Amino acid sequence: MSTTRKTITVTDQQDSWIKAQIAAGAFTNDSEYIRDLIRRDQADKEELAVIRAALIEGEESRTSDRTPDDIINAVIARRRKNGML
Repeated sequence: MSTTRKTITVTDQQDSWIKAQIAAGAFTNDSEYIRDLIRRDQADKEELAVIRAALIEGEESRTSDRTPDDIINAVIARRRKNGML
């Protein structure tokens, strides 16, 4: 996969936070941390799109065999499977 070099500006507080994440061993460098944030944001947006599509489908059908608890539990299970919970 090709890469593109980017230059970003962060506040001192944000820089301290990034350094703390690296010091804690969660990441090896700034770029790894930023890439992880981007991946998580992409996953969140994809999950939101799935939820919105399901809501639209539900509104259009006007009926569902699933209870609200069933729907919530399905979303929680999906997020756990995707490592988001």
